[in-house]
Amino acid sequence: MIQLGELVMILDLHRQGLGVSAIARRVGIDRKTVRKYIERGLEPPAYGPRKPRPRQLEPFEAYLRQRVVAYPSLTGSRLLREIREQGYDGGYTAVTDFLREVRPRLAPPFEVRFETPPGEQAQVDFAQFEVVFADEPGVVRKVWLFSLVLGYSRLIWARFVAHQDLQTVLRCHMAAFTALGGVPREILYDRMKTAVIGEDAEAHIIYNRVLIEFAGHYRFHPRACRPYRAKTKGKVERPFRYIREDFFLARAFRNLGDLNAQLAHWLATVANPRVHATTRRVVNEAFAEERLQPLPAVPFSAVLKLERRVSHEGMVSVGGNLYSVPDATRKRVVEVHSLAEEIRIFEAGRLIATHPVLEGRHQRRVAPGHRRTLVPRARAGNEAIPIGRAGDVVARRSLDFYEAVARRLAAESGRP
Repeated sequence: MIQLGELVMILDLHRQGLGVSAIARRVGIDRKTVRKYIERGLEPPAYGPRKPRPRQLEPFEAYLRQRVVAYPSLTGSRLLREIREQGYDGGYTAVTDFLREVRPRLAPPFEVRFETPPGEQAQVDFAQFEVVFADEPGVVRKVWLFSLVLGYSRLIWARFVAHQDLQTVLRCHMAAFTALGGVPREILYDRMKTAVIGEDAEAHIIYNRVLIEFAGHYRFHPRACRPYRAKTKGKVERPFRYIREDFFLARAFRNLGDLNAQLAHWLATVANPRVHATTRRVVNEAFAEERLQPLPAVPFSAVLKLERRVSHEGMVSVGGNLYSVPDATRKRVVEVHSLAEEIRIFEAGRLIATHPVLEGRHQRRVAPGHRRTLVPRARAGNEAIPIGRAGDVVARRSLDFYEAVARRLAAESGRP
């Protein structure tokens, strides 16, 4: 049997006019073979099936198949040792290739949906968003979405914030509890730094001390989910995608306040009145069955104490925003108490200013009464008017007095 290249050469020499004998001499094959392929023309040569090559693994395949059917988790290295004891002297790859074909495929287990009773649990997390506000065209701002989702009803409470610091976390919790009218018995956290500090030598979770005090005040139990287990907190992870795609994309926002106003309207009119895809219930109707704990009688008042320097404009920087101190402040360094919803400024232990916490960054607040405006008042008679340094005064006199002085000076200047 000739190769395809030889067949092409035979046919080409034949087209050039060479005879059968000349072609046979040129190619080095019999004339009958040349004549046969000239008559047949160009068609691929037919090859018969190859004889199967004996495989070294073949005598052991039945044993391997029996073992993996009975014990699907047996490793290839273990089975290789077993058949080597029976005389196999081939390679490891041949064994693993065969096992890949015959090992039973285990069906993945069904996911068990974890449901909680009414009022039992909420899940909390942050998600990062980037936005260009209409008030700051061309400036890309990074904002964070704080989301609290009730486990039973799937009700969402959410707010965009500029920070992920502890004061913001506490403030969002308090606003959420107020809006919900109560507190769940347990809150599940991703391992955010404001909630979980780390683990001790025995892998026990160490929570932020202030968060523990906050949880004690509101009577809920904080619980951190296992690391790298996104499904543990799926009830709060999935709404992030829902909010991003159904609310955030293709909208315009003037500033952070407008962003939160639009979010609140969307939650009230779209997200929470919808039929939830998992529970198949209207979220608001399921929320009516939540049995939340009552709010405490007084708000939480944990204090983060800071020292801050007063600027030449009489402002103190806290969390990227500026807050005023009174003009009468004398010390250049003051003590700041940062609460969840209020900034308090002390000078030598005396409270001199209080401010509501400003959202965002690079904002200023000057409290009423902190800046004195000097308004001249009417003066009567010859009352002295202060000028220049303290103690320098000029007496107020009538115009006739100055006219008389002018005549006197003019008369004296005319003398020889």
